[in-house]
Amino acid sequence: MKSIKILGSGCAKCNKLYEMTNQAASQLEIEFEMEKVTDMAKFVEFGVMITPALVVDGEVKVSGSVPSVEKLKKLIKS
Repeated sequence: MKSIKILGSGCAKCNKLYEMTNQAASQLEIEFEMEKVTDMAKFVEFGVMITPALVVDGEVKVSGSVPSVEKLKKLIKS
């Protein structure tokens, strides 16, 4: 099962990344668990300075942008 975290304050971009990542993972038809992380201390633990950020299985895949659904699918699979 993939562990997917969206790091962000809850801004519009953060919510958009959450929605698009959920869509991408669903299209991949994989088992996954998604979580929104709003605790800034957790951002620092991952080394993230710019949100929103996508973390898959403990690895930061993207920070500071909202990639396309197709790009997100690639990031989730890798």
